Amino acid sequence: MTATGPARGGTLAGTGSLVRFMLRRDRVKLPSWILGISAFWLYYTRLVPQAYPTQSDLDAIVSMMGGPAGRMWTGPTYFLDNMTYETFIPAAYGGYLILVIVLMSILVMVRHTRVEEQTGRAELVRASVVGRHAPLTAALVVALIANGVVAALVALMMIADPIFATAGSLLFAAGCFTTGLAFAGLTAVIVQVTEYSRTATSLAAGAGLGLAFLIKGLGDMGHEHGTLLSWFSPMAWPQQTAPFVLDRWWPLALSLAFAVVTAALGYALSARRDVGAGLVAPRAGKARGAWWLGTPIGLAWRLERRAIMWWALGLGLLGMAMGAFAERAVPGEMPEALLQVLGGAEDIAAGYLAYMGIFMATIVAIYAVLAMQGMRAEETGGRGEPVLSTAVSRWSWLGANVLVGAIGVVIIMAVAGAATGLGAASALGDNALIWDVTAAHLNHVPPVLVVLGAAALLFGLLPRATGAAWAVVAYGFIVGTFGALMDLPEVAFDLSPFEHAARMPLEEFELAPVVGLLAVAAALTVAGLVGFRRRDLDVT
Repeated sequence: MTATGPARGGTLAGTGSLVRFMLRRDRVKLPSWILGISAFWLYYTRLVPQAYPTQSDLDAIVSMMGGPAGRMWTGPTYFLDNMTYETFIPAAYGGYLILVIVLMSILVMVRHTRVEEQTGRAELVRASVVGRHAPLTAALVVALIANGVVAALVALMMIADPIFATAGSLLFAAGCFTTGLAFAGLTAVIVQVTEYSRTATSLAAGAGLGLAFLIKGLGDMGHEHGTLLSWFSPMAWPQQTAPFVLDRWWPLALSLAFAVVTAALGYALSARRDVGAGLVAPRAGKARGAWWLGTPIGLAWRLERRAIMWWALGLGLLGMAMGAFAERAVPGEMPEALLQVLGGAEDIAAGYLAYMGIFMATIVAIYAVLAMQGMRAEETGGRGEPVLSTAVSRWSWLGANVLVGAIGVVIIMAVAGAATGLGAASALGDNALIWDVTAAHLNHVPPVLVVLGAAALLFGLLPRATGAAWAVVAYGFIVGTFGALMDLPEVAFDLSPFEHAARMPLEEFELAPVVGLLAVAAALTVAGLVGFRRRDLDVT
């Protein structure tokens, strides 16, 4: 190598060029994430004063927010001492915003590290004047830029709103920023471990984010201001800043330290592996594989089974924790709009469990989109072409992966439902809830299959736009969680696939919506299959 190569520039040579290249590649995706997250927050800062127009409306939900189930979502209840729009909005809805920001950070890191290595592009890039640590550094810089822009927009919107004080607005935005960086650092470690992008995404989103949320939730349930357990979760640190109440900045030092330590660990681990490989090497298989492994369905199941396992484990633990507090989920008097979210005041526990079915369905829909994005990674990584060069047809290849994705949806929803039912049964003393809640969750499988079908349609017709299926998930989550509070028209609910199935166990099972949703999912899938058969493979 000449004196102008990486040896002269060091291990970070070419970082600036890679950052510009990554930003150019993400010139559509990244602005879409940033603008979508900002619009989400702007809308809900305007929603709350309309949903709770008087101080008495805010005071009516104090008992719910102060209970264990309420604290699981809102975190420490410092804001209850002075219940105003300023203190309530960041506490009640800030956690949702942070979840989306974290998901953006995870996907950015996986896309610009593990996906690049998996497709072989990283090896070509490193063959030029690029230092060993330049790709990881560039990915971290892009994540920093994305989180910084989101935090700046959130801060500006809040400062411009007369509801919020400037100091608290800056603190809340800083919490969003540092938490996004913390999970970017965590993902930098995870992508060193596994060899495949879909596994890395599942570990970061399912195990990493899911475990962090579970630890935070269990810790916050134990005490009104959180327990020692809460402090072991990166998701808890921004909430412990208590913006507009205590305005303490020091918990964010934990987020920054976590980001620095995990990023440093990512650098250290990357130096101990080869490009394209993971620290956990694939185990040597048997001399002769099982007969089913030579089939499209067998191959798809082999590639997807670990992701299904991690998702089922994570949502199972989350469901058990949430189901255990069904009896105390929504005590006391509440505004009418919030009661509508839970199905009315006659049976609050059943309404809470019914809502959990819709909530879990929207979470599992994330898995469905990731499963189809995994197909996109197989195509762009050049592994689809060798498969299709055999006797495997395009229909059977894509169809097998969609089928395995559907099986994964059923398994994850069944595990989540059984775990939620087990938790509710232990709290309410009714063992029949185990089956009832499991059936309620399985009743929401068809809406998730519609999302899977939409992603398959995009993959078949517009492969580069497969990620647009996230819009269906986001819309379903917003309508299902906040639609009643926003007093949306009936047509807005009809457009969401998650709003058609009966809300069991609050309502009786209805066959017609299930059949209709399954028909829509099948039609979308078939259209995707037809489109995939007619287009060329796209490996760019």
